[in-house]
Amino acid sequence: MSSQSNKEPLLKKISRGLTVGSVITGSTFFHGPPVLALGLTKLVKKSKKVDETNIQITNSWLSVNNWLIDHVLPDTKWDISIDENLNLSMQGRYLMTCNHQSWVDTTVNQYFGLTRMPLTRFFTKWELIFIPFVGQAFKILGFPMMKRHSKEQIAKNPELKHRDMDEARKACEQLLSQPFTLLNYLEGTRFSPEKHAQQQSPFKNLLKPKAGGLALALNILGDQIDALVDMTIVYPDGAPGYGEFWLGEVPRIAVNLRKIEIPAWVHGGNYEDDPEFRERFQQWVDELWTEKDQLITDLKAKYQTHNVA
Repeated sequence: MSSQSNKEPLLKKISRGLTVGSVITGSTFFHGPPVLALGLTKLVKKSKKVDETNIQITNSWLSVNNWLIDHVLPDTKWDISIDENLNLSMQGRYLMTCNHQSWVDTTVNQYFGLTRMPLTRFFTKWELIFIPFVGQAFKILGFPMMKRHSKEQIAKNPELKHRDMDEARKACEQLLSQPFTLLNYLEGTRFSPEKHAQQQSPFKNLLKPKAGGLALALNILGDQIDALVDMTIVYPDGAPGYGEFWLGEVPRIAVNLRKIEIPAWVHGGNYEDDPEFRERFQQWVDELWTEKDQLITDLKAKYQTHNVA
């Protein structure tokens, strides 16, 4: 992090941390129970009105975080660029890909998208459902929750793989009744130099992309979405921890949004059972990742130039 944050008085950091922690905790206890209560009514009867109300409550929940970012973390500078061919709407239907470096990525996505795009859901681990309020809200709001099984578990019980895919398919299909943004972190985990070296990733700034989730989403939703959007997040001063972000120790964040054209051959393909399609799809994703890798390199160079200047 920057030397400026290191020079900040300790008392000011503590005060900011207490303010942020108190507000986020209070907001969670204020917004969480209504989401859960309304979600329980869906066990009796599904209701579009209940879904819309829950989204409104969730957006209010997120707006508190955004208020904190704007008013308690005013020293964080944002550089947001959007492809001129990308016309975002609160009533749109979007699939989104993004690089993944920190828990802060999701907060960045929510900060950007709250007033520009429908509520963002993302593929998440089933284990998160045990986080009070937040985990249950993920399930109620239609986040695709995946149970990650090891190769050994799947080898012993191949049905586990199909069961997971069926759950993801149902979650995707349920989104079609409303505007949505469905985010997929293609790397599957947060970037680190250790993971990068272990994978022997061919990309300078990224881990290898896992194309299966995107293929599934495009198979189910592809002809009914308004755009495939690629978000790139760069932290010029290094990827921060969640605590560092909320303590105001992230001087700069760069966000780039671009529209990805979906080739006609992608629609209707069978990623799971067609080896030729799977190889072609993975190659296409690798090409997108190569472009993204260069974009990250260019953005980092831009800020290094600014630092020298």
